Amino acid sequence: MNRQLNFNEIVLEAWAHYDNSREVVSINDISARVSTNHVFKLKLETGAVIIAKLSYFGTYDNFLEDHSLINSMSINLSAPYDQFISRSLTKGHELFTHRHSDDIIDAWVVFYNPIKIKKLLPKILDENQIKSLGKEVAKFHKASFQIRNILPKWSKTLSMDLQHLLAITETEDGKYEHRGNIETIKHQIDIFHRHLDELGAESWPSIPVFVDWNIGNFSVDRYGKFYSRWDYDWFRMSSRIMDFYFFSRVCSTIGDREEFSYLIDPVNEDRFILFLKEYHKVYPLTRNEVLFIKEAYRFFILNYVIKDGRYFFHEVYATKLQREAYEIYLPQIDNFDGEKLLKALDL
Repeated sequence: MNRQLNFNEIVLEAWAHYDNSREVVSINDISARVSTNHVFKLKLETGAVIIAKLSYFGTYDNFLEDHSLINSMSINLSAPYDQFISRSLTKGHELFTHRHSDDIIDAWVVFYNPIKIKKLLPKILDENQIKSLGKEVAKFHKASFQIRNILPKWSKTLSMDLQHLLAITETEDGKYEHRGNIETIKHQIDIFHRHLDELGAESWPSIPVFVDWNIGNFSVDRYGKFYSRWDYDWFRMSSRIMDFYFFSRVCSTIGDREEFSYLIDPVNEDRFILFLKEYHKVYPLTRNEVLFIKEAYRFFILNYVIKDGRYFFHEVYATKLQREAYEIYLPQIDNFDGEKLLKALDL
């Protein structure tokens, strides 16, 4: 049995546990090809279409926690965002997830209703589109902040994830995987924690953030308002600033690309400043939050590229990005021009 067939069977097994009264007549892998996560489109005998996400990275508890938060968010967001996020399927009164564990793999499945898609933004935005996006992100962050106290409890924090990276470097596998770079990792984590304390970031409210925003995972209506969002792989509860690096990429002069690197340059661009100005008018930022953009970027490189890159990206991408992390991203992190951003926002 090949791996693809095995994934199909796990998804079908999950559906049988969910509702064996409706037969699946077709199943297709519609996954993004840069990621190791798998997404499937199921067609039922009734004609209904269901989306399934299968994951085998991390722990089942974290998978359940994240999707419980996402589903609660989708239910509790008020208009105009009440249909923005796809709702997971429930059984009885509970979110349905399925865990498959055998000698080969421990994998988990969650089902979603399909989400409607309207207009995707172009690869390179014009100034009006950047302004509109800045306002819309601010409104969405505000709406997310307003429901923070009614979401399920969560456990992951930025510090915990970096502590996990340090623990990995103490294992035999970790020593081998990160050989030659362990001191760099430790040094960068020390810097992150020092700045986290100096900026008082741990006291800021946590809201739902998706971290990864690109023109291929959300759509807008004809007025540029958020219409739908999919792809929740990097979802977490954290500061709103965690979303900003990827929005700087969406706004950049280079634009969204299939062949990508994670340079810090986009956060220094005038186009990102235009985005920030519009955001700031709707949902004002503090001086320390703006300075934390640099640390949010540092965390992203340490956690999502170095620690988890080989799980989130296919091997060819992971190898390239991890090499660039040590050779380019971390050495150039001080190119971040916080004063330029602060001056533009009169902070």
